[in-house]
Amino acid sequence: MKNFMEIAINEAKKAEKRGEVPIGACVVKNGKVISKGYNKREKTKNAINHAEIIAIKKACRKLHDWRLLDCSLYVTLVPCPMCAGAIVNARIKDVHYGADEKSEDNLCEKIFESTRLNHNTKLIKEEKYSEICSSLLTNFFKGKRKK
Repeated sequence: MKNFMEIAINEAKKAEKRGEVPIGACVVKNGKVISKGYNKREKTKNAINHAEIIAIKKACRKLHDWRLLDCSLYVTLVPCPMCAGAIVNARIKDVHYGADEKSEDNLCEKIFESTRLNHNTKLIKEEKYSEICSSLLTNFFKGKRKK
């Protein structure tokens, strides 16, 4: 089986090279990557161009459907509330992530488990990649503060 978190990490590195916050994602179905994405907010001057949103949009185009049933999302940082909403609406079955968000309100989990929504998504932390994903973000923001 391919290592999908490493693909997401490579996407995050692409974002970093372009001056974007280093977050990367990929959508997987039946053991195959069907789309990838990285943050492009600075380039596009668009607040919603998060890695997850870009990967979801590409996956929907590829599958010709807005329902990404039986798909998994791999992402380097636990999704924000906007992305969590998009993930649930796309019917993604599970999200594998590397780094935790600094806040501890577990908002992503609350969205994924909400009884108000007609789909629930499982959140899975990939502990093996937690340090590298966290380091990408920490080092990026340290570099920004030095400038």
